[in-house]
Amino acid sequence: MLKAKLVKGTMALMLIGMLFSVPMMPVASAADASCVNGYVGLTFDDGPNASNTTKLLAALKQAGLRATMFNVGQNAQNNPSLVRDQAAAGMWIGNHSYTHPNMTTLSSSQMLSEITRTQQTIQSITGNAPKLFRPPYGATNATLKSIESQNSLTEVLWSVDSQDWNGATTAQIVAAAGKLQNGDVILMHDQYQTTLQAIPQIAQNLKSRNLCSGMISPSTGRAVAPDSATTTPSTGTKVEAESMTKGGQYTGNISSPFNGVALYSNNDSVKYTQYFASGIHSFSLRGASNNSNMARVDLKIGGQTKGTFYFGGSNPAVYTLANINHGTGNQEIELVLTAENGTWDVYLDYLEIN
Repeated sequence: MLKAKLVKGTMALMLIGMLFSVPMMPVASAADASCVNGYVGLTFDDGPNASNTTKLLAALKQAGLRATMFNVGQNAQNNPSLVRDQAAAGMWIGNHSYTHPNMTTLSSSQMLSEITRTQQTIQSITGNAPKLFRPPYGATNATLKSIESQNSLTEVLWSVDSQDWNGATTAQIVAAAGKLQNGDVILMHDQYQTTLQAIPQIAQNLKSRNLCSGMISPSTGRAVAPDSATTTPSTGTKVEAESMTKGGQYTGNISSPFNGVALYSNNDSVKYTQYFASGIHSFSLRGASNNSNMARVDLKIGGQTKGTFYFGGSNPAVYTLANINHGTGNQEIELVLTAENGTWDVYLDYLEIN
């Protein structure tokens, strides 16, 4: 293993670009006094996109905003880690069809396929099926509405169109968002740089008018205060180690004994940001040591060590830290190798939150 580390040392410069993470940022809560004039729904269609979704989530978190992401099913299927990132960042995830057709041109069976394939895809990735559906182009009819209802979906259109899809400038997108009133929903998209650049100004404008970003009610399709029941990590929420941000000198992906991440040296780590509506959860980590020696991995939440996982063998096992108290809102979760002695490594598969 020591020889291997010498080789890994030569790779360190190649890994530097992978070691940056998005800082933890606060999110306005339902009890925040700055929300006295109500809530608006920020929505982003057509994601997730490998070229932009990570930047979009970072911008939203930096601005303290939450949003509803209307994902295209085939994009979700092709980018499952980005869907998990959306959920981990405290965003709500909606159904935007599987291939983005004009739904009104389809037969009822085709409509059903577009909707159910997307429901199944998102549920398989996040553990939760969407409750909201936005038809591409806003095109809808009675047949589509009936199929939505049969699948327990609420159709969501918009009150304000940002026109980002139509070449609107950043200033024009900000001006459109300035029209939002309590309960309104604005249409934006995942893939445009102009929209990305508008986010800080949208946040500032909302704050100046004592409005907050909220969830879209499945009952009414309008923006309301966030419901803690929709933002708490669900039972069995699972985050794959390879989708987390890597830190330290030698951290790298592995394909055996599972697809995951190896931490090779003290302070090697993986981290990501999770939104919590409540402050007590249990954390289960699946991993292994590369031999019979004891591997120690500390769990840090919001920069504070909350407990330690121990892996004493090369066979993968799951260990749990139960009923951990932690902060609410966006919290940085970090798994850190802390007892390396030069003879073993620790392998991490996934972290599950209950």
